[in-house]
Amino acid sequence: MTFAESWWGNAWIEALGSASLDPGRLSRGRAYARGGHVHDITVTPGRIGARVDGSRSRPYRTGIGLDVLSDADWDRFLTAVAAQPSHIAALLDKDMPHALVDAAAEAGVRLLPGPGELSPRCSCPDRGHPCKHAAALCYEAALLLDADPLVLLLMRGRDERALLDDLARRNAAHASRESPAVRAGVDARTALFAPPAPAALPGPLPVPRRPGIPPSLPPARRLPVAATALDLLATDAAARAHAFLTTGGDPHPGLTPWQDAVRLAATRPTSGLTATTRTLYRSLAAGTGRTPTDMARAVAAWRQGGLEGLTLLEAPWNPPAGPFDRARPALAAAGLPPLRPRHNHLTDDARGLQLRFGHDGRWYPYEADPGPDPDWWPAGPADEDPVDALSELRQRDESVARSAPKY
Repeated sequence: MTFAESWWGNAWIEALGSASLDPGRLSRGRAYARGGHVHDITVTPGRIGARVDGSRSRPYRTGIGLDVLSDADWDRFLTAVAAQPSHIAALLDKDMPHALVDAAAEAGVRLLPGPGELSPRCSCPDRGHPCKHAAALCYEAALLLDADPLVLLLMRGRDERALLDDLARRNAAHASRESPAVRAGVDARTALFAPPAPAALPGPLPVPRRPGIPPSLPPARRLPVAATALDLLATDAAARAHAFLTTGGDPHPGLTPWQDAVRLAATRPTSGLTATTRTLYRSLAAGTGRTPTDMARAVAAWRQGGLEGLTLLEAPWNPPAGPFDRARPALAAAGLPPLRPRHNHLTDDARGLQLRFGHDGRWYPYEADPGPDPDWWPAGPADEDPVDALSELRQRDESVARSAPKY
């Protein structure tokens, strides 16, 4: 029974299996692959690597090496492929027909690995050739090749963009040599009696009322990245494209990687911190050098006031004379407790309440457990009136206190 769907994917598996010293390890590797033990697959010239879960808590570092083609090999292969437009069309269609591989072989270039050409490596103590972890990676690599045979060409030394650009140049040069020479100028009679110019193209389609929904994803086991993160990025790309069409500009220009990561995380539903959301927070935090707690706090600030809310979370500032100075008398006149000013903050340390004055002229409420080193978190919506912002926060806290059980 085959594991991959394509003939070249199964040829990849056969290359490792033909050199295996223990068929049992291949069987266990196939079970590991089907059980979702392989994570974080990376493909680079000459190697495919991944983390593979095993018997210990920390995953093993596993890789499979494959010799890259020389420049002379690539020149012969690309020349052979460029001479046949059907070969280029097959690669663009994520296909690798036998005819393409045969053409490469006739040019003296082996694309698919032969027996013993794959070099498995693993950090596990098993000295088998291959161990079950490397075998699992081999099976997962076959699934990647199913979806895109250009992964094999990347391992052989050329990435997709460089490969297709080179093929396009060679195909154009080949076509110019095969086509008859074009005479300069046009015969007068031909120009005089030429057919009328084609009708103008129709106008652009109307912009849809809302962004489109990305297509559903295949099973996550077949994807080199987390399906949740990929779905989030696709949804965000559709929303930003729709904004470009309707407004002519990016709704979030100039964001730093950290700010954009917070913006992405804040688009998740707010009905509880689910396991999926926690995983997303950990991934985005790790990618920006922050902690999941930093991400959760920043998401709360973004939901409170967008980029301005995040800015107030991370950087105090000194507001000019005006609304900030008038806030304390207004709070005192409303019978609210006195607040200590510092920079753009007004703080009631005893009750763990704080207002932060934004560059947009609004007041952002914060709260923390009283103590010598309070941990401030955004709480409640921003308001243009400091009395309303603080009153709403105190009323909510008092309501929570009254509803708490008494012991």
